[in-house]
Amino acid sequence: MPLPRPPRAVIFDMDGLLFDTEALYRDAFAAAAEGIGREMPEPVFHSLIGLPGEASRRLLLDHFGEDFDVDGLWEASAEHFHALARGQDFLKAGVREFLDLLDDLALPRAIATSSRHEDVAFNLGRHGLEGRFHAVAARGDYPRGKPHPDPFLVAAQRLEAAPAHCLALEDSHNGVRSAAAAGMMTVMVPDLLAPTGEMESLCARIVDDLHAAADLVRLSLRA
Repeated sequence: MPLPRPPRAVIFDMDGLLFDTEALYRDAFAAAAEGIGREMPEPVFHSLIGLPGEASRRLLLDHFGEDFDVDGLWEASAEHFHALARGQDFLKAGVREFLDLLDDLALPRAIATSSRHEDVAFNLGRHGLEGRFHAVAARGDYPRGKPHPDPFLVAAQRLEAAPAHCLALEDSHNGVRSAAAAGMMTVMVPDLLAPTGEMESLCARIVDDLHAAADLVRLSLRA
């Protein structure tokens, strides 16, 4: 079944959608917490997925206590992440093929992420994808992060595309909420978080991988 409308632009989340980084971040956070004698429960990590920095900070303080060194945890987890990622190819299946399809169709595309521009550059450069996206909306580019619509609205604005005609691809619950609030056709490609009834109500479709998402684009443009 095609999308509600043929997409005129595509906006991708990054972590867990384009790159298989959420599992790396999970392991990095767990190692960083263990290094200071604490434990990072997986449900707590799951609640961080898709959240911007300040919301993540608040959640960690609520869990560990107001005197907890969140910055120290972040710094240690970043070191563990880069150690885990070094030498690895963590591109998600279907990314290159999807981007090739968008090239063939001359459809603009952007990234809307809660991560920093430095993280976007690292991930794209690590996999030779520099120049494959026409715009990036990352931390610092919008007033409110996911689940608010701002990241996707900024990305659409930078593509000069109407939100209603954008296809948004997300793996997280907060990301789906953000894209749906922006008024976009939202497709969930689950990673660490399983779809829920709320996700089904917010999404145009839920698919297994980016190959299936690309098929949706082909089908919608033929319809």
